[in-house]
Amino acid sequence: MEPRGIMGGLYRASEWIMRLSCINLLWILCGSPFFIFLAMSLLSMLNGGVPDDQLLSFVQQTSIFLAILAPFTFFPATAAMFAVARKWVTGDGDVPLFKTFFRGYKENFKQSMLTGIIYSILIVVLVIDYYFFFSSDGGKIVSSIFIGLVVLVVISLLNFFSMLVHYHMKTLQLIKNAILITIGKPFRSLSTAILCGTVLYISFTQFTWLLIFFTGSIIATIAYWNFNTIYNKLQQQLDDMKKSEEEEPEITAELDREDLVKTDYKDSK
Repeated sequence: MEPRGIMGGLYRASEWIMRLSCINLLWILCGSPFFIFLAMSLLSMLNGGVPDDQLLSFVQQTSIFLAILAPFTFFPATAAMFAVARKWVTGDGDVPLFKTFFRGYKENFKQSMLTGIIYSILIVVLVIDYYFFFSSDGGKIVSSIFIGLVVLVVISLLNFFSMLVHYHMKTLQLIKNAILITIGKPFRSLSTAILCGTVLYISFTQFTWLLIFFTGSIIATIAYWNFNTIYNKLQQQLDDMKKSEEEEPEITAELDREDLVKTDYKDSK
């Protein structure tokens, strides 16, 4: 029997801490080649190991290598993490973590890998363009445009993972719908960007241990929760339209009844 009151709250909190940390660790483990190389590259840049005149070349080489690793490591692991987040958001908090994670990894591997190739190429091009214009004279304003484009691509990628674990669709159809939702729901996309950006900011600047235990799983849960909100609203609109279509013939038949039509006052006299 689950305890109640303060002890019950602490018990539920400890359960969610365990769930989030477990999935985050599995995510890092399955995507370890990508994360190890990314961490080494960031440390080299932050510690001054890369001269300024070689920064663009270093970014190009690093981005290309990460783009090769990501489709086979990062993307399938992230799809598996979203499969678990979907269960949590839809009310199945007691889902078996390991079984659900690796089932999501296996079922979504091919589509996540193919999408990873497309998104990796796109992100690499945007990142290299950003650093190119940022390092050039008078290119600071232009480089900020590429930051905005990277953010949009990342939000559409989060929507893609949410749709991947929710729908049976072809890969290109998933990508197209993810982009349409990102652009067509700007306020929801903005809230996803702000919430996920806040988690990343806190993780990198305040509590770096969150990166190992919670950052990825929290972002996946936030992103899927936002997507699920959009999905529920679209479903409600669709149900309302169907209901309206069903009622319309009844209303038409009712209005066509002559005995319900009022006679003109002058004619009746």
